[in-house]
Amino acid sequence: MIERAMTQKQPKKEKKPKEKNKRKGKRTDNSPTKPLLSETSDKFVCYQKSVQAPDHEVDFFIRAYRDCYRKTPFAMREDFCGTFAVCCKWVASHPKRTAIGVDYCGQTLEWGRENNLCELDAQSQQRVRLIEQDVRKRNRPQVDVLSAQNFSFWIFKTRAEVINYFKTARANLKSEGIMVMDMMGGGECYTEGHTDKRKIKKGKKGFSYHWTQVSFNPINHDAEFNISFKFADGSWMKQAFVYQWRFWSIPEVREMLAEAGFSDSYVYWDVEPDENEDSIWKRQQVAPSDPSWICYVVAKK
Repeated sequence: MIERAMTQKQPKKEKKPKEKNKRKGKRTDNSPTKPLLSETSDKFVCYQKSVQAPDHEVDFFIRAYRDCYRKTPFAMREDFCGTFAVCCKWVASHPKRTAIGVDYCGQTLEWGRENNLCELDAQSQQRVRLIEQDVRKRNRPQVDVLSAQNFSFWIFKTRAEVINYFKTARANLKSEGIMVMDMMGGGECYTEGHTDKRKIKKGKKGFSYHWTQVSFNPINHDAEFNISFKFADGSWMKQAFVYQWRFWSIPEVREMLAEAGFSDSYVYWDVEPDENEDSIWKRQQVAPSDPSWICYVVAKK
């Protein structure tokens, strides 16, 4: 998930004399032939290290399901799965767990096969099923947990599209099933040009993650965000991922879930105020008006 940037004042550093031909992500005639980190780095590796936390997601799915049904889930479906890292972590967490990953981008699925699926043992690989298709199609078997993470369903920009998707998601759940989504909000999310920055990896081959709010239209809530990566050698992988979404609110989503037939929905809010500590997610009816927040919405079939 996208996390809030942590800002910290840094002590002023003594200025150093300029060095000739020092590279800042651009080549000069006298530049060494060593390739830039932005040229040799894999954007999907950077994404997974910056945005995803599969261990946490699996733990939360299990807990949210138990909160609803007082038992343990075994079958999971990851819509908009991309490189399906969560699917892989799910099946690795228990020998009886199965996962279905659904995404319409064959290239991304293939990357996941070559980089994530191959990390599992042969038996675990057999318990991951990948489907290259639109998430709005129904599939068997039905599952206990269906996830649509990283604000992915925001690609649907009308109520009719979202409700249609929610109806399909509900149909893909067992009689005792939950759908899990994350949501974001706060004033910073509407501020054009605002960028959250986080150092992901330190050292000579390190990089930082930049999440930028590019545009927001208050009339129809169309919004554009992108992810860029800046590397230790000064080079950039700009707009590695670009998102053009409808910015949905929590009450809108809960209303659409109800219209789609879900019996109830719950908001899990991070009640740990210290950004340096691990998040503590609890069901809440009231939350603070933070300038930048993340939450989960869990829908019960």
